Amino acid sequence: MSSHIPKSLVWVRVVTVVSEETTLKTEDISVVKEFPDVFSEDLPGLPPEREVEFTIDLVPRMGPISKAPYRMAPTELKELKEQLQDLLDKGFIRPSASPWGAPVLFVKKKDGSMRLCIDYRELNKVTIRNKYPLPRIDDLFDQLRGSEVFSKIDLRSGYHQLRVKEEDIPKTAFRTRYGHYEFLVMPFGLTNAPTVFMDLMNRVFHEYLDSFVIVFIDDILVYSKSQEEHEEHLRIMLQILRDRRLFAKFKKCEFWMDRVVFLGHVISRDRITVGPSKIEAMVNWARPTNASEVRSFLGLAGYYRRFVEGFSRIATPLTRLTRKNAKFEWTNECERSFQELKQRLVSAPVLTIPSSSSGFVIYSDASHKGLGCVLMQHGKVVAYASRQLKSYEQNYPTHDLELAAVVFALKIWRHYLYGERCEIYTDHKSLKYISTQKELNMRQRRWLELIKDYDCSINYHPGKANVVADALSRKSYGFSAALLTTQKHIINDLERLGVEVVIGGSQSYLASLSVQPTLIEKIKISQGCDPQLMKIMEEVRGGNRLEFNISNDGALRFGNRLCVPKDSTIKREILEEAHHSPYTVHPGSTKMYRDLREVCCNHCPIPEWKWENISMDFVCGLPRTSKNHDAIWVVVDRLTKSAHFIPIRMNYSLDKLAELYVKEIVRLHGVPVSIVSDRDPRFTSRFWGSLQKALGTKLNFSTAFHPQTDGQSERTIQILEDMLRACVLDFKGSWIDHLTLVEFAYNNSYQASIEMAPYEALYGRRCRSPICWDEVGERKILGPEIVLKTCEKIELIRERLRVAQSRQKSYADTRRRDLEFEIGDMVFIRVAPMKGVMRFGKKGKLSPRYVGPFEILERVGPVAYKLALPPAVVWDT
Repeated sequence: MSSHIPKSLVWVRVVTVVSEETTLKTEDISVVKEFPDVFSEDLPGLPPEREVEFTIDLVPRMGPISKAPYRMAPTELKELKEQLQDLLDKGFIRPSASPWGAPVLFVKKKDGSMRLCIDYRELNKVTIRNKYPLPRIDDLFDQLRGSEVFSKIDLRSGYHQLRVKEEDIPKTAFRTRYGHYEFLVMPFGLTNAPTVFMDLMNRVFHEYLDSFVIVFIDDILVYSKSQEEHEEHLRIMLQILRDRRLFAKFKKCEFWMDRVVFLGHVISRDRITVGPSKIEAMVNWARPTNASEVRSFLGLAGYYRRFVEGFSRIATPLTRLTRKNAKFEWTNECERSFQELKQRLVSAPVLTIPSSSSGFVIYSDASHKGLGCVLMQHGKVVAYASRQLKSYEQNYPTHDLELAAVVFALKIWRHYLYGERCEIYTDHKSLKYISTQKELNMRQRRWLELIKDYDCSINYHPGKANVVADALSRKSYGFSAALLTTQKHIINDLERLGVEVVIGGSQSYLASLSVQPTLIEKIKISQGCDPQLMKIMEEVRGGNRLEFNISNDGALRFGNRLCVPKDSTIKREILEEAHHSPYTVHPGSTKMYRDLREVCCNHCPIPEWKWENISMDFVCGLPRTSKNHDAIWVVVDRLTKSAHFIPIRMNYSLDKLAELYVKEIVRLHGVPVSIVSDRDPRFTSRFWGSLQKALGTKLNFSTAFHPQTDGQSERTIQILEDMLRACVLDFKGSWIDHLTLVEFAYNNSYQASIEMAPYEALYGRRCRSPICWDEVGERKILGPEIVLKTCEKIELIRERLRVAQSRQKSYADTRRRDLEFEIGDMVFIRVAPMKGVMRFGKKGKLSPRYVGPFEILERVGPVAYKLALPPAVVWDT
């Protein structure tokens, strides 16, 4: 049905929602109608004797405690008399002559009615605590993986369905204006009540726990993977309740749901979010005025800390206020922490429920403030964890702190990771080699033994990037509309009407029925307004530009990447989506690069093959050799980073340089596709240009006084000069005697950008040399295998160059401010004392830093302009 709905409309269907406002009855719900006695309007009287009874064990030599009754208002006294009579009629209390006695008070419920509470604080102080364990909330949620149908059952006054042991009944006595009474059933307010009732529930449902039912005290959740399964499971649960004479409150139950609120969380298929009532409580939380209120706030916030990345770091200023003997002083730092925690919880991301046997990914990080880590599976966040450093840990070196973060993650998520494959990513590179490191201190040895218990590997990832699934593809569902959820009251109205809005088959409650196109729809629309992209689309339709394609959704793509139009609004929205979306949860720059790589193109194209794109420059001013060589011609392949160092004289003619070029470069590697160089007169000459035009090579020159354009040659020259200097110092003699050795050493040295040596990149194997003789050995590789291995190497290198380029660009961008000028603007020129340029009357350090102003005549590139310069200062470009 939904496939025929126009994309401009919202599909709305009516479903059954069980809530306080509905008038549904048990006979209206499948399976439930077979068990009306389980949903009795009231408890039928004293519960039967069960295998568990509530006991109150006191610390030794402790006598009875009795407190005077609290004074009450007339309305409270009237309510007290009525509730006492009701409890007597049900048989839950009886008159008492016990020496024990606790006062009573009333607490107002949300609906305005009064709840009778017994102040058992003095009794609780002298009661021995029952150590029966309550289940961890996250452990319960882990059992729900793959479930699609849910039913929630809430027991009616659950505590009153369990008897108190006969000899302990006098200890429950309470004193009122109308007499002295004691409980025959377990009352609310006693310290061991939750654990004893949990013990009873575990015994009752023991056979089916974690198979299709989870229980937390008196809250029961039945979960199934299909409607058919759920019918069977629900019938089994209700039959158990009937057999054990346990009763549920129908109005608080929900049946046959695909989305249910349980223990303050919203649960749906493989997804978990913070419950809306808790979000509302966080938003309305007033600023704390004392340490006790801070503890209360941190208690609620901490319950959802798995949703907040870096929780301990954010909460540090508030945590300090709760320390013993700490002065309460609410600073700006505390206010920022308070507001950020509220904001993080209000905009908490959607977490996934992990599946077994699928492996996990952990990103860990450490600082001198705390440890933090993220657990992920299939590109989705499972949980966050963080903690502050202990006092002694603040003295750890960086290496140990980063390792402590890894150990912290393995310990806290052991129940997920033990027996599963796990990839751990850290931004501390040395941890990658921790298992092979020979010298370890005692702490590191102890931690290494713990790590060996897990099937995990530690990998280096710069920038602490948490690589998650692309938010663009995840938030686009065919022709569905993106619906904004901003107003909670409309959700409540929809629930009261029994109306739920469904988009493309995926259910979601709405707060505002504002309909907007998806981000990809916006990109497609904007592509049609971009002249350059429109031209490319016409060429694609005509069978040209094979590197581009038009996908099934009508969007222009480069390979599998969306072409982003020149629209600042679209670009800003893409960046906001990649950073603020609940699916990406505030990533760093490297992660954002990886997330957006599918929709962004590199400014500098990556070379396709070896020695097709080269760069060249000269090293001048060297000591003259016996053959009068005083310079080196440096030629570098931009893909493999392999280089040739050719000794020359500065007075060589262009004919001689052309001869050397053909002999040393073209003979070995063929004619390149392009050459990047600076504006040395040799390269800008008409002869050199004519030669390269005849060979079919494109010349690209760097901008005047901006050597960074040819950064490849500049960096290689730095390395060359360092190596020559070292050779001359260590081995004596002229620099030319060591040039061949330097070239050999350079081409066999590891390059970070391609993560291998240039020689290996060029020939597909390590160079045979004395230092790696054993590693290389005698090799026999067939021709086709050499071709295959070489192609694999090239593809790997190109991918690494893309990452390195992005990283280098980010370094440059931190020092760069984009400025754009218009034709007719008056600008100054920054002049550097380079290349022997002395055009402005002074030289060296006394030359002016800027000259001008000059008028802009023409824009010749993204950052290059033609200026109206006077003849005296014009130089060749």
